[in-house]
Amino acid sequence: MKKFTAYLKVSYDELVNKTSWPSWQELQNSAIVVFVATLIIAIIIALMDGAFKNIMHIIYSMFY
Repeated sequence: MKKFTAYLKVSYDELVNKTSWPSWQELQNSAIVVFVATLIIAIIIALMDGAFKNIMHIIYSMFY
């Protein structure tokens, strides 16, 4: 139990005193970058899905 308590104390000390946390502005900028990147990737995947759907529809219509 002593090792666990020591671990918690060291972890708390590191989080409070040794970790550099981003400012509010940096956090907002990072969130915007992640949002835009996610949106771009989602659009690309949607376009690819639509293209493959149309290709598969053409291929299937040849046999039926």
